[in-house]
Amino acid sequence: MLIGGALVEAEGGETLVSLNPANEEVLGHVPAARAADVNRAVAAAETAGTDWAALDVRKRAKYVRAVAEGIRARADEILRVEVMDTGNTISKMRADVDTAGNALEHYAGLGSEIKGETIPASAQNLHLTLREPYGVVGRIIPFNHPIKFAANALAAPLMAGNTVVLKPPEQSPLSAMILAEICREALPPGVVNIVTGTGRETGEALVRHPSVRRLAFTGSVPTGMAIQRAAAEVAVKHVTLELGGKNPLIAYPDMDPEKIAEVAVRGMNFAWQGQSCGSTSRLLLHESLYEPVLKHLVARVAALRLGDPLDPQSQMGPINSAAHYERVRALVQAGIDQGATLAHGGRRPSDEQFRRGYWLEPTVFTDVVSTMRIAQEEIFGPVLSVMRWKEESEAFAIANATSFGLTASIWTNDIRAALRAARAVRAGYIWVNGASGHFYGTPFGGMKNSGLGREEGLDELLSYTEVKTIHIIL
Repeated sequence: MLIGGALVEAEGGETLVSLNPANEEVLGHVPAARAADVNRAVAAAETAGTDWAALDVRKRAKYVRAVAEGIRARADEILRVEVMDTGNTISKMRADVDTAGNALEHYAGLGSEIKGETIPASAQNLHLTLREPYGVVGRIIPFNHPIKFAANALAAPLMAGNTVVLKPPEQSPLSAMILAEICREALPPGVVNIVTGTGRETGEALVRHPSVRRLAFTGSVPTGMAIQRAAAEVAVKHVTLELGGKNPLIAYPDMDPEKIAEVAVRGMNFAWQGQSCGSTSRLLLHESLYEPVLKHLVARVAALRLGDPLDPQSQMGPINSAAHYERVRALVQAGIDQGATLAHGGRRPSDEQFRRGYWLEPTVFTDVVSTMRIAQEEIFGPVLSVMRWKEESEAFAIANATSFGLTASIWTNDIRAALRAARAVRAGYIWVNGASGHFYGTPFGGMKNSGLGREEGLDELLSYTEVKTIHIIL
């Protein structure tokens, strides 16, 4: 792990094993940090924090850009490790690695936007505000996009003048160890510290540390709620959460059925095994489109090529871990038990190469209604639920009938209908005639149980600062 500029093992010597989800072979081991290790990391971040916060913003930007350059210099190595550790296909993961440095460079260019204000609160005096860093920031990231999320996790806090303790995912931690080597070379000691371990041990120690007053987590709703509770028991902390989604894709009757089938497959992120919080896992079809779209959709899903994630021809790999695999399979069975029609998939592929590993065919359920578990719970796997609607109000009711509100995708050539839907659907990030893409500079985040706060824009940068008001009495 990276603590105070040194690569160290856990104090107790324990390690976690990382498995290749495609074949269950051991890829490597990482330290299993306990509270003592987290305490050392936070202390190192505190020690480095004073000088880091005092740096001219342009100097901070130079350091942050150096991390981006380090990631690009080792991109091929990171890509291979990332593919084997996550199970994501190399063709899709390449984009993650290629763009991991973009967030660092984006925020490096926003340093001059950390501005205060002057306020005419009285005629005689001067009233102004400053923005100052919190100090030590704790960031906990998930398993689906490890290097991209790790780079994103560092960018805004560092540019705002904070130091960081980063906890990578226990299921796919290996690329973070390469990032640790990069940060050790690019940054002053202690500015970034990376501690590996389980959520229950390492993550909780970070969340409960009284000196970590700013926390950001990306992951599941139950874990996000647990973080809120644990943080509140220690101190008043600023916690932001980017959580799950059960995202609707609403197709209006003026759309081409074949096009909707194409975007439904893309929006579902089958190439990530559906393991993406923004996946449009509920396809809401107008009744006139239902049968025509299904004909094309099932054919497209059936044609997806499963295989070795390192093979550029593979279009879908394995689910990330054994525990998650069993959960996804249980929810598939729940869909069958509740009366949804299994139109495709839902099983382990039959070929010999899939006997080991966490493989599941891309799965499509039809005849799904809103009360079913597969329509309510985030499966975070390659499972698409298809639903039908007749009146526009019915589509909005179905779209809003979950506790989530992260993304939504609306497909129509009627701009008035598109705007009605965009306003009616309770989601924080909405595409009209698009799906899946992120656009840096626009705030990403969810409503309802899908989270608190926004990322990928100026809002995120400013969220890592506190406002101080100064009154100069003249």
